[in-house]
Amino acid sequence: MEPGGDIQRDFRRPGGRRRRARGGYDRRDAPQSASYGGEPAQKGAVPRRIGRTKGGLNSKLHAVCNAKGKPLILLLSEGQASDYKGADQIIPALPPGTKTAIGDRGYDSDKIRNALRARKIKPCIPGRRGRKRPVRYDKTLYKQRNVIERMFARLKDWRRVAMRYDRCAHTFFSAIVIAATVSFWL
Repeated sequence: MEPGGDIQRDFRRPGGRRRRARGGYDRRDAPQSASYGGEPAQKGAVPRRIGRTKGGLNSKLHAVCNAKGKPLILLLSEGQASDYKGADQIIPALPPGTKTAIGDRGYDSDKIRNALRARKIKPCIPGRRGRKRPVRYDKTLYKQRNVIERMFARLKDWRRVAMRYDRCAHTFFSAIVIAATVSFWL
């Protein structure tokens, strides 16, 4: 062992001593900006709506469409955010005259079902597998959920939307809205 406690001399520096990392960071310099999913790099800046998930960095798009598959409401959130948070913002904005809401298992909660029933909307959402009391839903009506899946597939035909080239949430959401307008409404 060397006198400084090192096992092997470092021949890159005169004197053979290793430089230790400063400030507890594993890189030479401290990070200059906020990490993804954290606070914005500048005060007052809008969040990027990028979240960490098992698959890496991503965003989640919540959408409401009509029976023909045309998007009516779009909402962008972080990838790790629960579907419940998206539903809490979407339900009050549902258009009047909506009779049925079809959703996947991610939107299964008693709170969402009660909020839909309070607006006189029939929920068609299958229960989660670990639910204590099974929920009844119309399975033939649930097959119509492919309409929104086709809407998402058509939006992802736009490479800019599918790959998320924009770091800024405002720019990315603008690209989604332009893609939806051109694909469905023009």
